[in-house]
Formats: sequence, structure tokens, C-alpha cells
Amino acid sequence: MKLAKLLAVTAAPFALLAANPALADDHAAPAAAPGPALWKVADEDTTIYLFGTVHVLPKEVEWYDTTIDTALQSSDIIVTEIPMDPSADAAMQELTMQKGMLPAGTTLRGMLNADQTTTFTAAMGKIGIPVEAFDTLKPWMAGLTFTVLPLMQQGYSPDAGVEKVLLGKVPGKATGALETIEFQLGIFDGMDQEAQVKFMLEAADGIDKAAPMLDRMVAEWVKGDADSLAAVMNEGMTDPAVAEALLYSRNANWAEWIDTRLDEPGTVFIAVGAGHLAGAKSVQDYLAEKGITVTRVK
Repeated sequence: MKLAKLLAVTAAPFALLAANPALADDHAAPAAAPGPALWKVADEDTTIYLFGTVHVLPKEVEWYDTTIDTALQSSDIIVTEIPMDPSADAAMQELTMQKGMLPAGTTLRGMLNADQTTTFTAAMGKIGIPVEAFDTLKPWMAGLTFTVLPLMQQGYSPDAGVEKVLLGKVPGKATGALETIEFQLGIFDGMDQEAQVKFMLEAADGIDKAAPMLDRMVAEWVKGDADSLAAVMNEGMTDPAVAEALLYSRNANWAEWIDTRLDEPGTVFIAVGAGHLAGAKSVQDYLAEKGITVTRVK
């Protein structure tokens, strides 16, 4: 499971660590040129906006503009990947304790061979955490931490993430979600031990590449260049099974959700990871298969 896919298509890791503060270093944010892409589908009595998000951003990145604001303010409801409210944050913490911890008597380092232990120990040193601190974590949970914590230490913040900003613009507006927290964490928790360890070690190896990779993705996102964003993502698309589980099957499910929602009057603003709205087998592609026209708004 490559870093680029995780950064662009899954909200749960960032929601999971949002409450855990990390020291942020000075970090050069990608050049700000507001213009993230916005699409819509519509019929005679329903409009559904599709906006691709980045779940963590440096606070310096400017992207919110009048076109996005008009679409958001005119919508009856904002729909995100997973619920994003105080009660959802509490549920995330509780679910993490249930799913992310190893059984008593089992340790993470006890699962690793000598070479794997070397990689793991080096990664822990890079993020400045004692090696024993992760002993109770399942490998997938350690992998998520290896993915997100370096970003936070480099100035990326879940509080500056697009969903949090959007929700802050429309306090009191109705909210919805396409998936549950349980489902998104289950993508990782459902992997067998070998796959979890592989994911963790890939994240450990990629610690130094996390911020530069996300810088590149944000630079394309903020320009509204969905094709270039897809090209960056595709650098890591090497496992068809993982791509299907993490990206394509979910895109198909969301297209089905949108198709059904078109039967109900009103205006909906959907905000999901930008990777779902870029490249082959995107949400737009699955909508096109259903004969539903998607129009680029900006």
C-alpha cells in the first residue's frame, strides 16, 4: 500500500491523529494559486457538487474562493467520507483502542525479523519516539502513524485540512457521510499480519519522502490539475488488489450513492479525497458508465 494512495484517498488516518499534537517545523508550503477542481452533476431538481480534498495541509496554503463558497453555501448538506464532528472524534478514539491494539502478551517488535527490526528502529528514531512506545500497536496502526506524524512535524495539520475548513465555513449546516469510521479502519485492520507488516515497513521506509510527496500532490491539487495529480498518485499504484480495495471499489460505491441521491430534490456538496476524483476509474468515470453527465465547474 503506497504512500501516495493513502495520502489522497483515505480520511481516517488524519482524523485519527488530529487530536495528537506534534511539534511543527518551519515548512515551505507548495505555491498557493487558488483553483482546486470542482465538478457537479445535476438533473431538473437536484444538484450534487463534487470537490476533491486534501486531508491535511500547511496553514499557509490558500485555496478557498468564491466559486467554492457559492457552491457550499447553496448546498443543503455537506457530505464527507466519514463523519467529522466531536462525537465522531470520540468514536474514533474508542474504536482505535478496540481495533488498533495487539492482544495482551503480543508485541509489535516480537513480530519482526532482524532486518525488519532495523528498519522499524531507524524510523522510530527519525520521528523521535522510543522504540518501545509502539509495542502495543498492530502493524497497520504503527504504519498509519509513520505516515501521518512526519507530515505533522513538517507543518501539515489536520485542522487546516480541507474538510475541517469547509465545515467551519458552514456551522450548523446538515452533514452526512459516505462511509463509517469502522469501514475505513477496517480496510487496514482486515489485512493479514504479513500485509500489515509490509505496509508498516513501506511507511517506515518512506518517512523522509512523506512531506515532499504530499507537497507535489498539493501543488497539482491547488492548480486544479486532476490529470497531473493522478500521475503523481499512479507512481505508487503497483498493487491491483490494494488499489481495488482502497480506491476503485469505493469510487463505484460512491457513484451508486450519487445516482440514488439524484432521485431526491436538493443540493449536496460532497467533499472526498482528491484521489477519488482523478485518473482512471474515478468517481466521474463510474458515473459516466451510468449515463450521468459530470460537468467541471472550475
